[in-house]
Amino acid sequence: MISNLAVGTAIIGFNVLVHTVGLILTTKAVALGISRLRIHGRRSRMLAMIIVVVALFAVISVEIWIWAGLYLWLGVLHDFETALYFSTVTFSTIGYGDVVPGYDWRILAALEGINGFLLIGWSTAYLVAAGTRVGPFRAGEHF
Repeated sequence: MISNLAVGTAIIGFNVLVHTVGLILTTKAVALGISRLRIHGRRSRMLAMIIVVVALFAVISVEIWIWAGLYLWLGVLHDFETALYFSTVTFSTIGYGDVVPGYDWRILAALEGINGFLLIGWSTAYLVAAGTRVGPFRAGEHF
């Protein structure tokens, strides 16, 4: 159990780093995309949201792949497709239960679920902030 906690904590820390860098790069990509294309008004706000959503999806995908790679490397699951599927449903906290890790790896899988829950929540907060600052939901422009 201690090794599960140690490995899980290390991967969570790495994923938080990936997420932080991903959000910083997303912020820069939005600014660059809008200024480079010299788009203003509604089109710039729609472009901003498209960039944010695609970037968040990419960042979360990388984090899921990191967990899947870990499961494969540790021998928790024996093929990458199954590891990626398991990681996706665990990270997203769907947890179908059709693929389960061995008894010794349950804590590690639970840590991935917590990691995914927090990072998806963080992404949602970022998306809402982007929508109200540069996107189509700027203060006073809706409802």
